[in-house]
Formats: sequence, C-alpha cells, structure tokens
Amino acid sequence: MTDTLEIQRKKLRIRAWRRGFKEADLILGRFADLHLDSLPAQGVEEFERLLDQPDQDSYGWIIGTIETPSEFCGPVMTALKAFRIDSFAGTGDGPNR
Repeated sequence: MTDTLEIQRKKLRIRAWRRGFKEADLILGRFADLHLDSLPAQGVEEFERLLDQPDQDSYGWIIGTIETPSEFCGPVMTALKAFRIDSFAGTGDGPNR
C-alpha cells in the first residue's frame, strides 16, 4: 500500500463518520472502519465518489428508497447495501427498526 492510498483511506474514514446526519454516519462510518483498508485502490475511489454526493441521495441509494444511478452501481455500493442489511439485522438499531 502506498502512503498516498493510506492517507486517502484515513481522510475518507473521517469523512464517512461526519456526513451530517446520524443514520448516514452509522452506515458509512462503520463500513469504512471495517472495510476501507481491504478495498483496492479502485474501490477506495468508488467510495470517495460516493462520499462526494449529497447525503440524502447516497443514503437513499444505500437503504433502497431511491434508485441508485448506474454510475454508482458497483462493488462498493453492493457491499454497502449488504453491510447495511447485515449490520442492523435483528439488532433493533438503524433506520428500519
């Protein structure tokens, strides 16, 4: 891993936890903590593009209330959607309790 990629991952982890509303923070922040270090460079770029989008849009795509645009339908979005379902299943936490 290059220093540049490591620094990019650290910055994205911080951004993922400071989205602007709690529900997005919980999904994106937890996902970043658990999976960002294992994403290849292309996945890190995909995650960064997602974080560049308005919170309401990206959150809606992840939870399925808004159709995900084709340019964001990739491995990271697929993993985020599965992570959201897996991480909140049966816990009573999260937006769909």
